[in-house]
Amino acid sequence: MLGRLGSGVLVAAILTVGCKGGGPTSESETGSFEVRGSVEQIAVWKAPPSVSVEVHDGTGALVQTATTDTLGSIIFRNVPPGDGYTVSAPSIPAPNTTTPVRVMSVADSLPTGDFYSAQTLQPGFNYITTRDGTTLAAFVTLPGPADEGPYPTVVNYSGYNPAQPGAPVAGYGFLCSDIPALCDAPNDPSALIMSIMGYATVGVNMRGTGCSGGAYDYFEELQLLDGYDAIETVAAQSWVYGNKVGMTGLSYPGIAQLFVAQTHPPSLAAISPQSVIGGSYSTMRPGGIFNNGFALEWISQVLDKAAPYGQGWEQGLVTAGDTVCKDNQLLHGQKVDVVALAQSSPYNDGLMLTLNPTTFVDTIDVPVFLTGQWQDEQTGPFFFNLLDQFKAAPLTRITAYNGVHPDGFAPQIVVEWKAFLDLYVAHQVPSISEDVEQIGPALFQNFFQVSLPMPPNRFAAYTTWEAAKTAYEAEKPVHILFEDGEPAPLGGPQFTTDMHFDAWPPAPLAPLRLYFQGDGSLQPTPPPSTDTSVGSTFQLDPAAGARGILAPGGNVWDPLPDYAWRQPAAGFDTIFDSPPLTQDLVMVGSASVDLWVRSQVNDADLEVNLIEVRPDGQERYIQTGWLRASLRKLAATATDLWPEHTYSQADEALLVPGQWTAARVGFPAFGHVFRTGSSIRLTVDTPGDSRASWAFDLKTFPGTVTYDIAHSTAMPSSILLPVLQGIASTTPLPACPSLRAQQCRTSMPYTNVPSAP
Repeated sequence: MLGRLGSGVLVAAILTVGCKGGGPTSESETGSFEVRGSVEQIAVWKAPPSVSVEVHDGTGALVQTATTDTLGSIIFRNVPPGDGYTVSAPSIPAPNTTTPVRVMSVADSLPTGDFYSAQTLQPGFNYITTRDGTTLAAFVTLPGPADEGPYPTVVNYSGYNPAQPGAPVAGYGFLCSDIPALCDAPNDPSALIMSIMGYATVGVNMRGTGCSGGAYDYFEELQLLDGYDAIETVAAQSWVYGNKVGMTGLSYPGIAQLFVAQTHPPSLAAISPQSVIGGSYSTMRPGGIFNNGFALEWISQVLDKAAPYGQGWEQGLVTAGDTVCKDNQLLHGQKVDVVALAQSSPYNDGLMLTLNPTTFVDTIDVPVFLTGQWQDEQTGPFFFNLLDQFKAAPLTRITAYNGVHPDGFAPQIVVEWKAFLDLYVAHQVPSISEDVEQIGPALFQNFFQVSLPMPPNRFAAYTTWEAAKTAYEAEKPVHILFEDGEPAPLGGPQFTTDMHFDAWPPAPLAPLRLYFQGDGSLQPTPPPSTDTSVGSTFQLDPAAGARGILAPGGNVWDPLPDYAWRQPAAGFDTIFDSPPLTQDLVMVGSASVDLWVRSQVNDADLEVNLIEVRPDGQERYIQTGWLRASLRKLAATATDLWPEHTYSQADEALLVPGQWTAARVGFPAFGHVFRTGSSIRLTVDTPGDSRASWAFDLKTFPGTVTYDIAHSTAMPSSILLPVLQGIASTTPLPACPSLRAQQCRTSMPYTNVPSAP
C-alpha cells in the first residue's frame, strides 16, 4: 500500500531480480477561464490566481463562492444536481461569466455504450475520457499485435503510477519477441506479472494523480465512477477477449478493486484483490488508536504525490509535448486534505463508514479471488472481516497465511491467481508457459532472496475449459496455509501444510477459554475463591507507541529479518502462560481477550499479544490486538470470538478512575499450530513493540499511570481461542526463526506485579 509497493519499486526489484444526459457533461469557457460540470461538482481552471469565483443556480441564487488557488483553479464540491448553473469571477474583466453548466447526479451520469466504444486505446500511453469529460492516463501492454487478438485483459487502477510509460527490462531483451511487455514493462507489479503470463494489461491512474485530470480525494464517489468508466472503455476495445476484463492489484490497487466492483460495471468479469484492508478505520485507527506510523505515512505520501507533477514522471511527458498532461496538472492543487481528515476522524461514523469495505462488498456480484497475510505490516490483519461478506459473488476463492505485505506475489499464490483469471477472464484451461517456467524462478530469487521453484500446473490434465472450471468450482473456497517460511530455504514464502474449508470462519471449532490466574498462569477454570489476589498491574509506557520490532536498517521483507523484538520490561507488562500443552492445537480465526480493567485515569490504551513459548526455550509471535478502552462498546455483530466494537462517538464512555470495567480486546484472525510441549502466552501492556511499520498515538497523562487487570472469582479475565476440533499437526516444530512475519526471541520468565486490593 505504501513505499516499497508504490510507484513500481517492486517491479524493479522483481526484474532486477447510453447517457441520460447525452454523454460527458457540458464544458464551458470564457476568455478568462474554463469550467466543467461533473457529478455533484463544478471544476474551474485557467482563471487568474487568488480571485473570487461564484456559482449561481438556474434562478440566479448564489450557491457557493471560493477563491482560486495559485494555479487559478477551484473545485466546488457537494453541488446539488441541476441544469443552468453559471460560474462567474466578478473581479476580472468581461467575459467573466460562463454559459450554463450542468451538474449531474450519480443516476443521471451514466453514459450509453457508444460513449465507451467510441474511444480507442493503443499499446503504450493513452487517455481515457470519463463521463464528466475528465481524462485519465492509461498505459496498455498487449501480448502481441492488436490485430492478432483478442487477448484476455486485466485492469489495474490506483493513485500510484500504473499509467507511467513503461521501459525495457534489462537482461531480458532476448525474450521480447515472445513476451513483448519485457521491452515496455508496466510499472505496476501485478500488471507486470500478468503481462508475462500472456494477458493484455491496462494501468489507469486515478483522478488527480500522475497525468490524469481532476483532483484527488480518497475513494470519493466520483473516483469510483471513473473506475466504472475505465472498465467499460477498456472492455469495449477490439483486442479485449469477450469484451470483459478482470481487475488485478495488491494493496492500494487491490483495495480499489473492491470500491470499483460495488459500482457493478457490466463488463467486469472478475476481481483479484490482494493484501487489502478490512476497513479504512481499522487500519487508520486499530482499536480506535491512531496509527501514526504506516497509516499516516501512506496517506501523506499519496497526497504529496497527488500534487501537480507530484509523481515525477509527468514532467517528462509535458516536456515532450503532452499538452493534455500539462493541462491536467492545473486541478491537482485542489486535492482534498485527506491527511487532516484522517487525523480529525477519531470515530467510525459518517464518512468513515462509507470507506469501510465490509459495508458494501456484499453487493459485489463477480467472482472474487482474495489473498491476505495475518501479520501484514502495512494494511494489517483486519481483511479477515471481509471473508464471509461476499454474499452476492457467484464464487469466492480465499487464501490466507502468515506473512508480509507483498507475499501475494509468491509463486504458490501466483499460480492460483493465474488459474482463477484463466478460468473467469480468459475462459481457458489454466496453464503456465514454458517461458514463464524458465524465467519465473530467477524473478522470485531476485525479489524474495531465496530459491523458489514454479509450482506445477495442477490443471495440466484437463483438456477443456468447462471441465477445468467444473473441477475448480467443486473445491472448497477457503484455503489456509500454515507456517509460511518452512521448509528450507528458511524464511521463503512456502508453507509446510494447508487446509481447505467450506466457509469462513472455519469449522468445526472447539473454542478454548483460558482464565488468568493469580500465579500468572492460564487455566481452563476461573480463579478459585481461595485465590485472594485481585489482579496484576502494569505501568503505562508513553514511549512504547513509537517503538517497532526491527533493528536499525532491518527489512521486514528479508527472508530472516533483523528483528529487535524487545523483551518485556519489569512492571510494564502483565503476562500469563498456560501449562505445556499435552497435544497439538491448530487454531484458525479470531480470538477474544475478555478483561476486567481498572485505571487511575479516565482511559486506557491496551494491547494484547499472543505468543507461543516453545519447548526449546524460544518464543514466537503470533498476533496482536488493540483497544482504546473508552471505545469498548460492542457492536451488534460482535461474537464470542470477535468483539467487534462500534467505535462510534455516541458510544464513547470514559473510564471511571478506580472502578473496575469490563472491556473485550480482539485478536484479528490468525492461523497457527501450537505444538505439544509449548505454552500459550498472553501479554497485556501498552500498544507498541509489536509491529514493523505501525505506530500508535497514545493518550498521555501527567505523572506515572498504572492499569490493573483483574483475575479474581468475581472478575475473571480470560481469553477465548479458535481451536479447530480434532486436527493435529503432521509436521515437525518449525525452526525459530523461520516463519514469515513471526519473529522469535529467547523466552524469559516474568513475574507480574500484584495490584492493590
